Amino acid sequence: MARSKYVLTEKQIIKRINEGRGAGRLSDYKPWLYVNEVPSEGRSQRVYSHLTGRIHHVLSDLEFAVFLLLDHNPSVTDIREQFPLNRDDTLNISKEGQLWHPSQGGVNLVMSSDFLVNTTSKTQPKFAIQAKYSKDLKDPRTIEKLEIERRYWQLKKIPWFLVTDKEIDKTVVSNIEWLYGVKGYFDEVITDELSLTFEHISAYFVQHAERKVVDLCKEYDMAYQQELGRSLYDIRLMCAARLITFDIRLPFHSLKAKEIAFRSESLFGGHCNVAS
Repeated sequence: MARSKYVLTEKQIIKRINEGRGAGRLSDYKPWLYVNEVPSEGRSQRVYSHLTGRIHHVLSDLEFAVFLLLDHNPSVTDIREQFPLNRDDTLNISKEGQLWHPSQGGVNLVMSSDFLVNTTSKTQPKFAIQAKYSKDLKDPRTIEKLEIERRYWQLKKIPWFLVTDKEIDKTVVSNIEWLYGVKGYFDEVITDELSLTFEHISAYFVQHAERKVVDLCKEYDMAYQQELGRSLYDIRLMCAARLITFDIRLPFHSLKAKEIAFRSESLFGGHCNVAS
């Protein structure tokens, strides 16, 4: 029987290590796994981050949701996905704890955490995340792998978190995904015209606080004889740049004008970083 393309040999593992997989920071980081190298659950995706300046490889819808939450968090300074764990360490943990270690074809595999995250927090400057669908937690071998991973990070004195699909707020992820499409464009399109739009829309919304944002945007477009959807796009742009804020737990397209907040116009001076 032909060997599956997903089954690694010892030679291939050594090759990946020599390639610098799992090494580097920000744009120089190389994940241990690329989307074309493993079977996935749901949408395997290559997604660009303006924070790190590189393409990230996420292997499921759940990982994508966690990535969006991390990339949107202003305290996060680096995201390293598919981060490899030292194999000698995981094998020792497996042996000492009598836990099953992942292997294929007689080869002990390199385990990985879905994300290793750096932050500006003084209390939690670094932490690791494993994202798992709750249904997978019924598998005894999955539990043993998670226990090895938990003990690994405990030995490294780095907090480790297990995130399941039940803990992901779908509305939050939907809002962030909507904003993500324009993230990074703000600095390219910032103009006096956009600053004026900010001023006009904020005044217009104050006058109609109980009206829905999407309805007011349509009215604004018609009143100023501009293409329908233009003002909503501008608001989306300014939300991504955090010039306009709202409760991310509420569906944006259902918000009333009073439920969004316009920040100071002085932020148009070029000090706003959309990747933060």
